[in-house]
Amino acid sequence: MDTIGDFLTILRNAVRAQRDSCVVAYSKMREGILQILKNTGYVVDFESFSCNKCLRHLKITLRYDGEGRSPIVQIERCSTPGRRLYYRSAEIPRVLNGMGVGILSTSRGIMRDAEARRQNVGGELICKVW
Repeated sequence: MDTIGDFLTILRNAVRAQRDSCVVAYSKMREGILQILKNTGYVVDFESFSCNKCLRHLKITLRYDGEGRSPIVQIERCSTPGRRLYYRSAEIPRVLNGMGVGILSTSRGIMRDAEARRQNVGGELICKVW
């Protein structure tokens, strides 16, 4: 089971269907990824809420321009449960020469590729977004 892959697929499908928002189950990893997507302008906002059975969920509000195009062209899962990809800070790949965002899980938390290079920390490359 790849819960992060499932989360990225829900986002990808919601963007392709041009939904205003989508709902996913809560986890700290997903919240960290969404915080980066919000800070870089790929999504408008997200909020955590509980349903009747005290299960937490995240509601994601997606961003579109005036013509109905999303800034998320593609989301690609890099590291999978069967193949983990770890990089040192100097080896972290650039996404479209810096036009996209790489999201890493580091010892200092979930962070962007540029931030990881700046802080000189490596980690597991979770996904690429452009």
